[in-house]
Amino acid sequence: MLRRHVLLASALPLAVRAQPAFPDRPLRLIVPFAAGTSSDIQGRLVASRMGEVLGQPIVVENRAGGGGTVGAEAVAKARPDGHTILLGSNGPLTVNPVIQPRIPYDVETELAPIALVSRSPLTLAVKADSPIRSVADLVAAAKAKPGDITIGSSGQGSATHFLIEQFMAAAGIRLTHVPYRGSSQSIPDLIAGNVQVVMGEVSTTVPTWRGGLVRILATTGPSRTPLVPDISTLIEQGFPGLTGGSWAALMTTGGTPETAIRALAAAANAALADASYRERQAEVGAQLSEEAVRTPAGLAAWLREERARTRATALQAGIRGE
Repeated sequence: MLRRHVLLASALPLAVRAQPAFPDRPLRLIVPFAAGTSSDIQGRLVASRMGEVLGQPIVVENRAGGGGTVGAEAVAKARPDGHTILLGSNGPLTVNPVIQPRIPYDVETELAPIALVSRSPLTLAVKADSPIRSVADLVAAAKAKPGDITIGSSGQGSATHFLIEQFMAAAGIRLTHVPYRGSSQSIPDLIAGNVQVVMGEVSTTVPTWRGGLVRILATTGPSRTPLVPDISTLIEQGFPGLTGGSWAALMTTGGTPETAIRALAAAANAALADASYRERQAEVGAQLSEEAVRTPAGLAAWLREERARTRATALQAGIRGE
């Protein structure tokens, strides 16, 4: 018996040394949207910096479809070793799990949080010559004629749609929702006068604002965006806690060893600390996430809160998947 214990003890260091370092080969970052989208740009930025830290290249792979579901499923079903990463967002991580009757993965158990990378605020905008010059004007006009004012979103169940519903509830008003297929469609219709107000992505709205075609009434982040620093937020205009927009979160396959997740989180945080990365993020309208949600535990808690808030809004407004 003694000899057996000695043999086991002597073999243990060899077994520990035999465990491969992480990462031991190139990694994949799945972006669940098409090439050239804001998510794709975000993914390529963070993959480049993280690869340098980890000492292995991170290959970006676009897996579009199902509002992000196709790409999320690919990561959820991958080998749980940390070599497959998801650049997740509202759709696959908080919206689809709430409003879709069934999705092909369990967002709680088959995907493991790494870090929230960034937030991209939305804008509440009207046509440049609109008589509505402020959020207060919009609320007053909507209260005077409930349902008469139309407001465009980027689609049924989108981040813009959810924030419209939350804004109407907070303001005690009723607007008529007009869903489009992205801000690239809603903003031109706003300029053409076919819809009166649009809740749109900052990256689409700001160029038209600079061109004098639209008026931005408010941005929707927790603080002002550097892209339009003179435009106040909804919070500043009397709606405490009312924020919204798209965001980018890094996830990996559920069941991945904690050592690998910690290594990925450390690499992500190193990327976020890089000055050139921060500058490029600002150029595309993204704001860095707060430190509290740049950890696996912090992101996990934040995602639970976001899903709860999404579920409450969906129930109140009757939002269902298309």
